[in-house]
Amino acid sequence: MQPDVVCLGLATFDSIVVLPSWPTPDGRLIAEQVVRSGGGPAATAAVTIARLGSSVALVGAVGDDANGDPARAALAASGVDVGHLHSLPGRTAESVVLVDRSAGTRSILHRPGVALSTLDDASRRMAESASWVHVDHVGYPLASDLDPARLSTDAGNPIAELRLHGLGLYAPTADAIGDRFPGCTLREAIRMALDEGAHRVVVTLGGDGAIGADGGGAWRVAAARTQVASTLGAGDVFHGSIVASLAAGQSLPDAMRRANVAAALSCRSIDARGSIPTLPELTAALASAPPVEPIVLEQAR
Repeated sequence: MQPDVVCLGLATFDSIVVLPSWPTPDGRLIAEQVVRSGGGPAATAAVTIARLGSSVALVGAVGDDANGDPARAALAASGVDVGHLHSLPGRTAESVVLVDRSAGTRSILHRPGVALSTLDDASRRMAESASWVHVDHVGYPLASDLDPARLSTDAGNPIAELRLHGLGLYAPTADAIGDRFPGCTLREAIRMALDEGAHRVVVTLGGDGAIGADGGGAWRVAAARTQVASTLGAGDVFHGSIVASLAAGQSLPDAMRRANVAAALSCRSIDARGSIPTLPELTAALASAPPVEPIVLEQAR
């Protein structure tokens, strides 16, 4: 069956360690919690899309090591089509995530693993027929021949030679768009990204919500209130939700508002996926969610 959305990129199997405080050199701490969970920007976005009721496939790779099968099984159990998730000789990418409960911060120690160098014919045909294709920094090089107007790019991690012209959705963090357009205010940077040819720009602001724009206007939404156990993967959930909404034909401000609430709800768990909302849960939470407010962008000075 042809999925609504195809995600290209990273699938990991991670260890999340919750600490009472940050460790000191040569010190010893008792971990409060250790969780093993699937991760990766594209993979977690795919889980979000599936949880919200859209059909989605993940194209990527895991290794033939001990982490490959659990990473694949976690995705399949969440409703993601893993028929194009290749098993390659070598190591599955993984991260160790240290959560400092006292400071409310986290640090990610990433170990890269196997990755696809190109799309096979079947994966390419599937991506060409999807309503949207969502990529992370690992998946972007695989999407060079695809229609950019249907391409959503998670640009939170650096992407070499990222082209904005014709791009359907450019979705960086505030730091990432600042690196691309140094010396600009956030609103100036968004204007410059639109001027470079991106059809839609949405910047995630962590605890401050999100700001976005397209040819019809610009909007900001404040962060939704929720009980926060960890922000791990919240950006990936935001991206998965906004792509699911766009694939369903929703406007950008409506998609931003839904994604903002989905990301907030996902913060209730230590891992990136344990609290991703279902569609009924998201719909209920939207009743008390912050509105999307129109704003005016600035021209770069």
